[in-house]
Parts: sequence; C-alpha cells; structure tokens
Amino acid sequence: METVLVEDVLHRFLLERAGVRGVLVRLGAAWREVAGRASYPPALRSLLGEALTASALLTGNIKLEGTLSIELKSSGALRLLFAECTDQGRLRGLARWSDPLPESLELVQLPDAIMAITIGNPERGQRYQGLVDLQHPDLFGALENYFSQSEQLPAKILLAADGEHAVGLMLQRLPGEGGYDAVHDEDAWTRILHLAATLGQEEMLATPPEQLLYRLFHEESVRLFEPRSLAFGCSCTRERVEAVLRSLGRDEVEAALEANEGEIEVICEFCAQRYTFDRIDAEHLLSHSAVSAPDTAQ
Repeated sequence: METVLVEDVLHRFLLERAGVRGVLVRLGAAWREVAGRASYPPALRSLLGEALTASALLTGNIKLEGTLSIELKSSGALRLLFAECTDQGRLRGLARWSDPLPESLELVQLPDAIMAITIGNPERGQRYQGLVDLQHPDLFGALENYFSQSEQLPAKILLAADGEHAVGLMLQRLPGEGGYDAVHDEDAWTRILHLAATLGQEEMLATPPEQLLYRLFHEESVRLFEPRSLAFGCSCTRERVEAVLRSLGRDEVEAALEANEGEIEVICEFCAQRYTFDRIDAEHLLSHSAVSAPDTAQ
C-alpha cells in the first residue's frame, strides 16, 4: 500500500527519556503556494523554503499571539527574504533578488546582510525583535547560534526544501535548575545529537512525520502532542493598504491618481490580492487621520 505523506502540519513532541523537546514541521501545499509566486532560482527557492519552515518551527515552543517572522536583507543580489507564521498557523513568504544570483547562497558571504526574528501583535502594538548573527553559511547554523546566545539553551535544527515539500526539525534540551534538568543522564543530549546527525535531507523530505520520529527516536520514549494544521494565508487587508496610502500623503496619492487615469491599484506581493482606489476612495481615506503607522512588512 502506498504511503500517504501528511502535509502542512506541525508536530510538537517530547523525548521523555532524554529530557528533550522538539518540533517537526512538514509543508506541502502551503510551501508550493509560496514557491509558485515567482520563478525562484533553485538555491533561493531552497533558502526561502527553509526560512518558511523555520518560521513555523519557532512558533512550536513559544506562546505566540500574533506573528513570528524571519527577515533577511542584504546589499547584494539577494535583496530581501521574508517568511512569516501566525498564531493561527498561516504562512506566507517571498524573496526579492536581481541577476546574476550566486549559485551558492551562503549567509556569511552576503554583503551587508542583516537577519532579524520579529514577534509582533499589531492589534496590541507589541513588537519584539532579535538580530541573528550571520557568521554561519547555513540558515540552520545561524538559528542554532541565535538560540545559544539569546536563550542560553542549545538547539539542534535541521531544514530541507525542494520544489514540492519543506521540512524542519528542531530539538532543545528541557531547561531546569542550573539550566538543565539534573534528573536526565549526562549523555542524553549528545546521544540525541548523534541520532539527528544520521538524518539526511532526502529522508526528511520523503518520510511521514510520525514514521520519521519513530525511526530516529524509538528508544527515547517519544510522546507526541496534538498536531497543529498549517496553511498558506496572507494578512493583507484593505484597511492596511489604506494606511500605507495615508502615509504617502495627499500629494503622492493625487500624483498616482493622475498618472493612472484616476485609479490606484495595489497588488499584494504575497497573495496577489488586488485593491483599487478611485478618486472618491482616495479623498475618503485622506480625510481620515491614520489610526496607526503602517507595518512596512505588509
């Protein structure tokens, strides 16, 4: 009987014997929706898929109300990479680049590169941002270093993406007194790292989540929690587009209307939703003061 691969799901689990918690994310249709928005070169497509998966992974062990995003900017051919996951499991992402794009996109080689992880709740006006040190060539290495520095808690992260699927696995030692739970044997974390090191990208992409966890950790008493569904979804709204137009000011809005025969059309880069504004719409939005500053990532 042919094995059916479960797609677009987040599994939280506990390795009870080792005192390690984990998150496994497998994306299918949600990733293909994002990947299909542009003709991404293979290396960039893989990096975007890894970032999208990582944005979901990082929501697995935190109490999230709002969104978590990973954003990379550089002055080179790869200008922007953005991936986001919401507390409802809605994912979106994109990348902007110019040719020629290097065949190998090592983060440490990107000129003037900055990566940030942002947790925000626009409804409450809350925003936390942490910068990721880019002294590692790969995204997983940069994120592992981020956890080591920001939480003083070691993490092992594995990421893989192709044109059809994107998969990620994150493992962390459970914190306890003095940083770790003294009940667990001293070699547990090293043992888990050795087991994780046997997992290749092809196996990650081809194996169903439950089977993958059993294959790796069947001797570690795997405890699976209720899976969480994931899906492509965009947070763009007409109200947010109106806020952006207000921020431009009357002169720029009127100039745009004049240049486009009395109509402004805004197309969301994430989901291709179209928003149109005629002169009456523009006058109405300009006559109302902006309630809050627009989110530039929208």
